[in-house]
Amino acid sequence: MSDRRRGPAEKPNLGEPATPRPSASVVLLRRGERHRQRGLEVLLLRRSERAKFMPGVWVFPGGGVDPDDGEGEPGHRACAVRELSEEAGIELGEHDELVLFSRWITPEVVSRRFDAWFFLALAPAHSPPRPDGVETTEGGWFGPGAALESAEAGELTLSFPTLNQLKALVPFASAEEVLEEFRDRAVEPILPKVIGDLVNHRVVLPGDPDYPAD
Repeated sequence: MSDRRRGPAEKPNLGEPATPRPSASVVLLRRGERHRQRGLEVLLLRRSERAKFMPGVWVFPGGGVDPDDGEGEPGHRACAVRELSEEAGIELGEHDELVLFSRWITPEVVSRRFDAWFFLALAPAHSPPRPDGVETTEGGWFGPGAALESAEAGELTLSFPTLNQLKALVPFASAEEVLEEFRDRAVEPILPKVIGDLVNHRVVLPGDPDYPAD
């Protein structure tokens, strides 16, 4: 939401843009079986109010790529699995599938920037989220449409990339449909840009008529 409290790492940067830090997240999808009647659900975690970046915002589990994770796409995948374990207490095995879903780069006007890779994965059976109490304080399963409605009502605070990814999931009835749709789809990085001034501004995406040319 545009009126949420910003963390110190989100202050405007009017100078040379910072280099985005590689990061990765898991868009964890609930399996069917006894939950099938609820439709597709995804895991969201609430960031600590003490966080320097997006305090109190509901996000997909994720964080920065560490040197021990490796480089390139394998490093991003390792990071996504590690962050899911650390922030939500949910473990993925080495043979669990991760499907690259999207890639979002923080706008240039934000002081701390990330080049975030988002991977789809199926949740293991019987895996309720267990927030670590440090980086994340709450967790839950949400239908994509229900999460968007809660955000519209002011009940959840969601980031711009999270909102857009939830919208992309709304048409699907099951995790299997999502994975089938995105398994072989090419993913291009998305760099939102902020146009306007400090008082009146909005975010535009590549392909929008008023997206600034390089």
